Amino acid sequence: MISHLHLTKGSLLQNSLSLRSARSSKEAALMVKDYAMSHPDHPWIIGMGWDSSFWEGQQLPDRFILDECIPDRPVFLFQAEGHSAWLNSCALHTLTITKETDDPVDGEIKRDENGEPLGILVESALSLAKQVFDLPFHQQINNLKGFLAQAAQFGITSVNDMFLSAGKLEFGNPDIYCYLEESNELTVRIHFHPTLDGNFEKAEHLQNKYQTEKVRFSGLKQFVDGVISSNTAMVLEPYTNVPDSYGEPACSLEELQKWIIEADRRGFRVRLHAIGDRAVRTALHMLESAAKQNNTAGLRHTIEHIELLHPDDLTRFKELGIIVSIQPEHIAVTEKNLFFSFIEKEKEDRTYLTKTLQDTGAILAFGSDFPVVPLTPIMAIYRAVTRINDGNSKETWNPKEKISIAEALRNYTMGPAYGCFRENEMGTLKKGNFADIVVLSNNLFTISLEDIKNTEVALTVFDGKIVFSK
Repeated sequence: MISHLHLTKGSLLQNSLSLRSARSSKEAALMVKDYAMSHPDHPWIIGMGWDSSFWEGQQLPDRFILDECIPDRPVFLFQAEGHSAWLNSCALHTLTITKETDDPVDGEIKRDENGEPLGILVESALSLAKQVFDLPFHQQINNLKGFLAQAAQFGITSVNDMFLSAGKLEFGNPDIYCYLEESNELTVRIHFHPTLDGNFEKAEHLQNKYQTEKVRFSGLKQFVDGVISSNTAMVLEPYTNVPDSYGEPACSLEELQKWIIEADRRGFRVRLHAIGDRAVRTALHMLESAAKQNNTAGLRHTIEHIELLHPDDLTRFKELGIIVSIQPEHIAVTEKNLFFSFIEKEKEDRTYLTKTLQDTGAILAFGSDFPVVPLTPIMAIYRAVTRINDGNSKETWNPKEKISIAEALRNYTMGPAYGCFRENEMGTLKKGNFADIVVLSNNLFTISLEDIKNTEVALTVFDGKIVFSK
């Protein structure tokens, strides 16, 4: 079971252009050109994965580089972590983003010295491009079917779908999920989490409407901060590359606290994106404050990602009953040298904590954050037990945080099921539970750790029916 992914966004992007291998803005632009030429019927060229942190000079790209390669069709390219995007002039024109367009609250349109947009949208400025993703019903269906086929191949039978993505872009349509459920084509159980935005009447409507065995409203999600690579994650001590910066909240913290208190009062589970140590501490404070004010407990609120954590906050997850949602594969796509050009190297023992949090008694739930990282759980299990980065140096990241195979499997099964209040229906193989079963090509308990990467899914059974067989 996947504790955290973006199903609709990932379904859209899984067959789009990937720019992860690009090592310069020029190389990325040429990849866009080749993709556009081979997809002449696409009205928009959409992609993801560029990361200027890997480029010489680490300079952000601009619209002019794209214009040289594809001037006549709009281009929209998510950065690797999804918190910013790169557009060409045609896209800016189509979206009517001009010199006169104001920066949205908590976002930025990068501009030149004359105020003209340069083609980079940051955080909530991504919301200016919402129309790019208003797809026809049939296309949404086809995208989701593509995801289901991939999920079955990877042995995934249940997911937690985070509707809200960075930049206040909400992806997700439970009617699409129900359509496939009613036609007996849905092969994963979908627990979806719309945006925590103060609209509790809408949340209650969704909760009442979607409560089937396969499609279920499961809580609300919001961002506390951004990401390390753009200096928008909230940190307790300043960034080393920008000494006067401590990051910034993704929305009004005062407003967010009010929303959390009201959500908690109404019995909604809350899930908070918090990457920097200051953001994690803020999220813990907010959830604790809500529980105290409402005299509530047991709602299984969750904090997502937790890439940097101060030692003083280690035991608070267990004490407050807050679930730790971690995506082990983030280690694979985070270059250590780059990460520690933003954060002091001496803080490595505070990064991507797994075993330390587990040892405090906190409940862990593993996910993928797809499409930010690949969907497959096998590679994430490998990452959790080895802590090896995929870079050329094969560095081991904070090795004391390695966990066992049994622990990794538990965090991918029992942990997410508990978070969804479904531990008595799924997450374990026992009489009375759903017949959602995965058979692997290797016994993970007897092979070498390196051979985990070569393990494949041999059989996926969903609801008692074979949905994939190799």
